Amino acid sequence: MSDALDAAARALTRRDRSEAGVLEALRRKGVAEEEAVEAVETLRRLGAVDDERFAVAGAASLAERGYGDAAIAFRLEREGVSRELAERAVSALEPETERARQLVARRGATAKTARWLASRGFAQDSVEAAIAEG
Repeated sequence: MSDALDAAARALTRRDRSEAGVLEALRRKGVAEEEAVEAVETLRRLGAVDDERFAVAGAASLAERGYGDAAIAFRLEREGVSRELAERAVSALEPETERARQLVARRGATAKTARWLASRGFAQDSVEAAIAEG
């Protein structure tokens, strides 16, 4: 278990990960499933792995980088965060429409900006409202 714990801790040195992300990293390193689960449980008890912290920080980071709610939730789920936790993290963000307005103010109220917002996971109603006000 010591080797599994060391490998899990190393996986967290480069970036924060969800529990599922740490488990996947350990599987790729060939760690036995039982040892991997034990290592993740130990790290959870120590506070080194915390899916809620990971989801909140990840959602905030993605929002700052110009992603809409759908894209943020999708990426969090892809990283192993539960749908419910991803939705809670997204709901804690500044409203999507307001984030879209800020991006339109910087980029201009053009069709190109509308397409860009849509491609970054913004809902159609958020895009339309932001463009109309821009």
